[in-house]
Amino acid sequence: MDPAPVLDLVDRHVAEGRYPGAVVALRHAGTTTVHPTGTLAVDGTAPVTADTPFRIASLSKPFGGVLALSLVADGQLDLDADVARWLPELAHPQVLRHPDAALDDTVPAPRPVTVRDLLHMTAGTGLRMDDSPLAHAMWQRGVSPGPFPPVLDPDTWTAGLAVLPLADQPGAGWRYHTGSDLLGVLLTRVTDRALPELLAERVTGPLGLTGTGFWTDQPLPVLYAPGDDGLEVLDPADGVWSRPPVFPSLGGGLVATAADVCAFLGAVADDALPGGVRRADVLRDGLTDGQRRAAQAFLGPGRTWAAGNLELTLEVTDPWTTPGRFGWTGGTGTTAYADPALDLVAVLLTQRLMTGPHDGPEDFWQAAHDAVA
Repeated sequence: MDPAPVLDLVDRHVAEGRYPGAVVALRHAGTTTVHPTGTLAVDGTAPVTADTPFRIASLSKPFGGVLALSLVADGQLDLDADVARWLPELAHPQVLRHPDAALDDTVPAPRPVTVRDLLHMTAGTGLRMDDSPLAHAMWQRGVSPGPFPPVLDPDTWTAGLAVLPLADQPGAGWRYHTGSDLLGVLLTRVTDRALPELLAERVTGPLGLTGTGFWTDQPLPVLYAPGDDGLEVLDPADGVWSRPPVFPSLGGGLVATAADVCAFLGAVADDALPGGVRRADVLRDGLTDGQRRAAQAFLGPGRTWAAGNLELTLEVTDPWTTPGRFGWTGGTGTTAYADPALDLVAVLLTQRLMTGPHDGPEDFWQAAHDAVA
């Protein structure tokens, strides 16, 4: 692999001001290249380095998936168990008659929410990008997904979510994000351990990922959102992720280096995860046809959501994909996938919030594919 075209592309994006800085990590045929470029802030002088931690947003989800599967592997957790065993707030859920119904227009759920539902995003609750009563209520209660971890403590957050009805019957649909944060609360209650300690003990520690955690005392890039007058500060260098969080979020709360994310996905690809977690478990497509159809609106065609809390390609719909490619993208400008058919793991971490589905890293993925295909 000649990484130069990929690195030149990212250097050009930095030079053009798309984002102040970035780090690329590429692993191909046993060789890993890590390339930092740019600065930590607009008009700044402090450089991004290979060890710079970035807010990886929804790239946190696969770390949470592997953590949960490690508890399954050693018998502490049953994927088919009713979550009410550990999350009694979610016992006897009520479900809207239709997703846009009034909050009191509900029916009882015919079955409980399971641990599997949390992993697969089929619990009936999650991101609502509409004007429905439920979407408004989630925002008002501080339980709607966003670019920052919840500001409520886990118990208060769970209680606030639980008083709201589900949008879908458990197992009937697919709703993004919230299942991951519920999973984090559940794992702490299953083990009676703090989530940062649990993740370090079972995932990041055994894999040697010293740059990954829920906060950091290392210099962080300033996080920006595109605005009418250019990049606008969303989170400063000493902002949310510079101190221990109130709510450690498996949905989007981790910071990590590009090398750590590359090593993590490489461990999945190599079937070298700790704790008895197998690659086949992580990449298992557990969605039904109906659930997969519901997920297509968010994931896009030809893709599914695997048990390890990541996207899995089933059919080629973009020229840079192959069947079996897996990974995910974070809204803060992060993306990471492993492509076993190409023996490629590629990671791009930036500090520029993505504004929508057409503001993503497609050119990066095309360049990475072309460099090895």
